[in-house]
Amino acid sequence: MVRTRTRRVSRPISAMRRIQMTFEKTNPRIVRLIGELKAATRDTGAPLWRDIARRLEKPSRNYAAVNLSKINRHTQSNDTVLVAGKVLASGNLEHNVTVAALNFSSQAMSKIQQAGGRCMRIENLMQEHPKGSGIKILR
Repeated sequence: MVRTRTRRVSRPISAMRRIQMTFEKTNPRIVRLIGELKAATRDTGAPLWRDIARRLEKPSRNYAAVNLSKINRHTQSNDTVLVAGKVLASGNLEHNVTVAALNFSSQAMSKIQQAGGRCMRIENLMQEHPKGSGIKILR
């Protein structure tokens, strides 16, 4: 008896069946925010809000954690910055910046306000800038 060896044919991932597990977010604020961001995209046509909604739909371990030193490096005075995650207090802020984020550490919030900037939630930024123009996204 002759044994033949079978070769496994490799297929591209798109051709294979993929099982996607879906998990629900347990934080009602994030669930509501994702829905509002998607609605804002449909209403205004601004792709910025869809991008942020997709980032927030991912697991929370993938959320951005941005330090003030990075915000200071990548912004100028009177810029508006959006962080789809948490702003941390490492570093200093040398100019006034409006920062919108999901969460702030207490020290980061006080440092931003001492520099003459503003801290706000993403929900408030969405109401102030419905078109999403002039906003920098940091991750």
